Formats: sequence, C-alpha cells, structure tokens
Amino acid sequence: MPAETHVESAPLNRQQVFELVCDELADILEIEPATISESSSFAEDLGADSLALIELVEALEEELGERTVGFRIEDEDLEDLRTVRDAVDYVVAKLGTG
Repeated sequence: MPAETHVESAPLNRQQVFELVCDELADILEIEPATISESSSFAEDLGADSLALIELVEALEEELGERTVGFRIEDEDLEDLRTVRDAVDYVVAKLGTG
C-alpha cells in the first residue's frame, strides 16, 4: 500500500483538490502536471476524451472516498465539468471545504 501523503482527518483545501485533479489527470493523459491550469479545458486544451474523464472521476472517487465516505461524482454532473476549474469547484463543493 503506498504511503499516504495527506493527513487522513484533515479536509482537503481547494489547492490540494486542484493538485489532486492535476496529478490524476497527468497520469491518465501522460502529461506533466505543470502543463495543467485551472482554466485548461479537458477536451480542447488537454485532449481528454470522455474515457479519460471517466478514468479521472473513478480515480477521484477512489482517492476521496477514503477521506469522505460515500464521495461520488454523479454521472449527470459529468457533462457540466468542462474545465479543470469546473472539476475542482465541484469536488470542493461536494467535500464542503474551502
């Protein structure tokens, strides 16, 4: 089991959520996390297709599910997530953190 880099009990702040989204997205798309900004569009800027977004959602649910029981990104909400900022805002709102 990999070493945990975050304190389990502390809620993630917005910057930590952004870093998590970037890291997961970079792994999926095989790009450098530094090339991803909040204004990056998944499709236009990053070339992420719907399969990549589903992989991102699954990775986020797995990672965040360990911290927040029952964390899910609803399928109907997926179409509203067009940019990295959309995803970060969505996750922060679902976690109830700032």
